[in-house]
Amino acid sequence: MAPFRARSDKGSKGGGGVRRAGDEAFRLTLDYLKQEALDPLKGLGRFLAWGLAGSLAIAVGILLVLVGILRILQSETGTALTGDWSWVPYFSVSLLGVGVAVVAAWRITAGPGRAKVPRRPSSDSREGSI
Repeated sequence: MAPFRARSDKGSKGGGGVRRAGDEAFRLTLDYLKQEALDPLKGLGRFLAWGLAGSLAIAVGILLVLVGILRILQSETGTALTGDWSWVPYFSVSLLGVGVAVVAAWRITAGPGRAKVPRRPSSDSREGSI
């Protein structure tokens, strides 16, 4: 004989009771977690990807500019920087590259700049005050 099962009063078309409410609460919780946790993480991933791509492009651009400056120094100075002075273009471009890196590190560690607020005139500079 089959086990006895109680029927709900609402029938098969009705609400489903606690089970349906629990399923709906679980689904709402998952949707909330996706919205509040996963979506911001996806946005952060896109932000990091574009930031890395941009910094790589800037690094390659700076490298190409430094190589171009080195080439200009080697070719346009004629015989002045040849022989015992052939190290000068390399040294000067190296100093320039280190300078660019120092300025970049300084600006990164300095944080965001302050907003420029116009100064108010002091009370002593008012004309016509008695």
